[in-house]
Amino acid sequence: MTDKIQKSFAPDPIDSFSPANSKAIIEYLNTKRALVETALQQYMPELTEHIEFHIESMAYSLSAGGKRVRPVLCIAAAEALGQDMTNLMPIPCALECIHTYSLIHDDLPAMDNDELRRGKPTNHMVYGEAAAILAGDSLLTFAFELLSHPSLTGIIAPQNQVRIINTIAQAAGPMGMAGGQALDIASENKDIPFKTLQFIHSRKTGALITASVQCGALLGNASKARFDALSDYGRHIGLAFQIVDDLLNVEGTMEELGKAVGSDADRNKATYPAFFGVSETRNKAKETVQSAIDALSEFDMKADPLRNLAAYIYARTN
Repeated sequence: MTDKIQKSFAPDPIDSFSPANSKAIIEYLNTKRALVETALQQYMPELTEHIEFHIESMAYSLSAGGKRVRPVLCIAAAEALGQDMTNLMPIPCALECIHTYSLIHDDLPAMDNDELRRGKPTNHMVYGEAAAILAGDSLLTFAFELLSHPSLTGIIAPQNQVRIINTIAQAAGPMGMAGGQALDIASENKDIPFKTLQFIHSRKTGALITASVQCGALLGNASKARFDALSDYGRHIGLAFQIVDDLLNVEGTMEELGKAVGSDADRNKATYPAFFGVSETRNKAKETVQSAIDALSEFDMKADPLRNLAAYIYARTN
């Protein structure tokens, strides 16, 4: 198995990877993103009399673009276990709805007070603050409608469906994304220990990314050993994603990111570059991504998209 894995991707995928020239992963991302986009359009509520503006507000942010990293990670993890995702798309779509809700709320004046997201005006700039809050609320709730979608009956084992719902609820709630965001805001303009920063990153960003991989593992009926390995991969990749976000907030441009840069320093937020400097932070991101790839050592070539997604997250510029 080891020989197969070594032949299936570059010997040093992190150093050799470039999003601009890695045809295989770009094609994979584009293909899976298209599946997610199509499914989201299929499942979104239809415009309904009296609340058209509310549905439009939800759809505005949900269709604003983005890499769809979380649903793609879910799909890739399931496919690494040989699972066909054709009839299971409500699960990755639910993950994207939760992620989008979090972005709408993060951008609000009471939170990060951002005017741009993915190069477009943020939801509250277009629809108003109250409408944006409610659009986020509906996307979060709609995600659980998708997770219990009737089309999944008989396709997912009931115990796995319950585990998926519980996994996502924990990742989005007080011990996950929402709690991490709360601590992140409470820590602004304060000197916090590195341990606290690690906690923030593991919850604010890492929890939903880890859950996305775990949901794919559950959809693929992973053994305990393989579920644990994929969970390790998810935790490392979730941390790496936020470390790179910290870097891009320092080194990126508004054109690349589609939003303001330098906001972390403006708010005196604790970040990896603030603790370690840019160069050492880049090294830590690389080490974390390599740990993610190492977690997949017992998987064959079907896990190559996960390996290359890890390298993509390290090398990304937006």
